[in-house]
Amino acid sequence: MAEIIRMPRMSDTMTEAVIVAWHKKIGDKVKTGDVLAEVETDKATMEMESFQSGVLLYIGVEAGNAVVVNGVLAIVGKEGEDYKALLDGEAGAAVVTVSEAAAIPVDKPLQATAAAVATMATAAAIAPMATLANGTANGTANGTANGTADERLKASPLAKKIAKVQGIDLTLIQGSGENGRIVKRDVENENNDLKTSIVSAFQPSGLENSRVVANSQMRKTIARRLTESKNNAPHFYLTMSVLMDKAMELRKQLNEVASVKISFNDFVIKAAALALGKHPSANASWLGDSIRYNGHIHIGMAVAVEDGLIVPVVRFADQKSIVQLATETKTLATRAKAKQLQPADWEGNTFTISNLGMFDIDEFTAIINPPDACILAVGGVKEQAISENGVLRSGHSMKLTLSCDHRVIDGAAGAAFLQELKRVLENPMLMLV
Repeated sequence: MAEIIRMPRMSDTMTEAVIVAWHKKIGDKVKTGDVLAEVETDKATMEMESFQSGVLLYIGVEAGNAVVVNGVLAIVGKEGEDYKALLDGEAGAAVVTVSEAAAIPVDKPLQATAAAVATMATAAAIAPMATLANGTANGTANGTANGTADERLKASPLAKKIAKVQGIDLTLIQGSGENGRIVKRDVENENNDLKTSIVSAFQPSGLENSRVVANSQMRKTIARRLTESKNNAPHFYLTMSVLMDKAMELRKQLNEVASVKISFNDFVIKAAALALGKHPSANASWLGDSIRYNGHIHIGMAVAVEDGLIVPVVRFADQKSIVQLATETKTLATRAKAKQLQPADWEGNTFTISNLGMFDIDEFTAIINPPDACILAVGGVKEQAISENGVLRSGHSMKLTLSCDHRVIDGAAGAAFLQELKRVLENPMLMLV
């Protein structure tokens, strides 16, 4: 008996997916476990397997189109079997083409049509022409009006000559002569702000242009989740400077013997994990009627990828050594950029770290990554003059900014977490014991 294959939900934030490519075509035999298609979700490009065996009778979504969760993807059954009765009861696969997606509101992703997109494109093309036409009409009208005004203008011949040479608009001058006539002294005393150019209007040689790019599933999800976070969670921010001289020295020594290169970010992850163990209020989540305080420490690390941002998770970060963390973070970052992460790689974070130090950013504030109550924004390590016991010396510091959900954590608790984080980073040997 023919069965409908629907688009499964492949992540907790997924609402739709784009079909990247089909691995089977109509008429092909399909076995349970065969890869039917590649789909792009809001997190990664993944393979979708068939849970039925038979012959592929129908494809509901062509490659390049999007389909909502639970939408009709395909029908598998016996060769020659009539499957149309199955489709009669369906409203359709809720398919959206990639080109149409650029014009679709985020909160109504399936209400745009090709006709609507065409209408928008036509309007966009007509608008500049209408503006140009209006400009021409107005220019003509104004020119005629000004010409009439010039004929009635009361000004001495000398005043008119000076105004013409200096590019002064006589209609803007109040005359002091008889019956308001403009004379030489009026033109000479005129403020430069009233001067206008007699040079012909600038004629641009180029054309205005722009391009519209359809939002990827990842970009749509980023927009939705961060908007919800910013609107729902009352953010407040705490910033602290950390001396990094000892951490730099320890990192140099470790990299001389370690099997993998250790970064400052690995130090921050380890130090944050240890600080969270002592301050669980920063390792929590708002649940509405309650707050969940996590006993485990799973740190999400924001990774920039082509389509936006993804947050793979380092689990039990407090229990891992610096070398283990360095190995895992590099593997996760590489897989993230290659779109090879699986749901288990990006789910379950209890705290998030976003590091822009490698881009020479001094400091910034980050939006909380739900369901976390906090996110740590990390700036670059900068050389500067540091005063110690009244003596100036050259040193290195790094700024950390903690974004907090005030429903979960208060200012004093957030500050206490940052103080502990600072203590560990400034005494990095604590991370090795």
